[in-house]
Amino acid sequence: MPNVLPRFTHLAVVNVLSNLMVPLAGLVDVAFLGHLSDVKHLAGVALATVLFNYLYWTFGFLRMSTTGLVAQASGRGDEEEALLIGLRHWLLALAVGVAIVILQWPLKEGGFTLLNASPEVKEAGRHFYDALIWGAPATLLNFVLVGWFLGRAQSRQVLALTATSSFVLVGLDYLFIIQWGWGSVGAGAATALSQYTALVVGMIFVATDLPRITRLLPRLLDASWQAVFRLNLDITIRTLAHITVFSIFINLGASLGTTVLAANAVMMQVVILGAYFIDGLAFATESLVGFGKGQGNPDVLVQVLRVSGLGSLVLGLAFALIFISSPGPLFGLITNQPPVLALLPDLVVWLLPVLGFGSLAFMLDGYFLGLTEGAVLRNATIFASLVGFAPLALFAWQQHSNPLLWLAMSGYMVARMLALGIRVPATLQ
Repeated sequence: MPNVLPRFTHLAVVNVLSNLMVPLAGLVDVAFLGHLSDVKHLAGVALATVLFNYLYWTFGFLRMSTTGLVAQASGRGDEEEALLIGLRHWLLALAVGVAIVILQWPLKEGGFTLLNASPEVKEAGRHFYDALIWGAPATLLNFVLVGWFLGRAQSRQVLALTATSSFVLVGLDYLFIIQWGWGSVGAGAATALSQYTALVVGMIFVATDLPRITRLLPRLLDASWQAVFRLNLDITIRTLAHITVFSIFINLGASLGTTVLAANAVMMQVVILGAYFIDGLAFATESLVGFGKGQGNPDVLVQVLRVSGLGSLVLGLAFALIFISSPGPLFGLITNQPPVLALLPDLVVWLLPVLGFGSLAFMLDGYFLGLTEGAVLRNATIFASLVGFAPLALFAWQQHSNPLLWLAMSGYMVARMLALGIRVPATLQ
């Protein structure tokens, strides 16, 4: 039985470094806004982010399905099919990105009508949206590039993309927000420009494959599109259910006041940071599980599950305990707003169940994405949304309780972990 630990460790370390660039840059973004004199900029960006979660996470299949399908093609030794998968998804991403830009006004008006916040916070959120929306094509194209590189286990290229995007984002954030005083507009413009910079870097890496890509163009419209759309539909439904949970969570927090919304936004930045950290292992899991399935080698799946499961759980719990042990200094790096900081010590303990159970759920996501089992992911997420989250969220709203809202988020993570976990044995037979 081949030992996957060395390869898994290499992929995981590079993926973790790559993944950390994104939320760390986001934390800097929030920190710049959180240290402005008016909290409306921070709250407005948190509100607008709900819309972008729907816009971008809905099309997260562009990354997810690309990774699994490319990894399986690579496991079979079919490099032409791996290139074609990337091309099909890239063409789809371009079409969707352009459509989002064209439809930006109705998307904005419809979205902000459904969100709860004060007029000042909504205005700041609209400014952020107006700047960031122009980065939609680059963002979606980058999803495909990252998925394609991960499927081929080319983690260094992913690291180069994310490092470039993150450094550009931090530099432009400082220039636009601190130096030029653009507030939420500056945060949106900096993020959009950083995405286009990453796209340029990614295309430089792809340039070496241009001769083969040119030869494969006539095959772009073959019957393989059917398999792509079937898998992507399942992943899209799964993702819509997932982001609906997070959106309801943010929106219910907004109904409890601007300070609670801002405190939850800071907490969610920490959750996202932890999730990106753990996703480094999940991405390695996707690559190796997809490769193992392509080879028809179930021994690889067993080894990856053991290594990735233990590593993910340790990382999730360790990350939560770091913030629980020193909430004041760590949260103080993100915001200096006294009302917000006063709420955080009572909330920080919720990182333990959210990241503890969530770490295993994230890992299992990667496992089933590598197997391209979209239906399993779809059904598990719908179950967790309706059974693990919705009843507790409704109770939290009735009681006007933010801690109960975090209990609902914890319940969602537990339910998703269990719903995915019970399907694992069938994949090993």
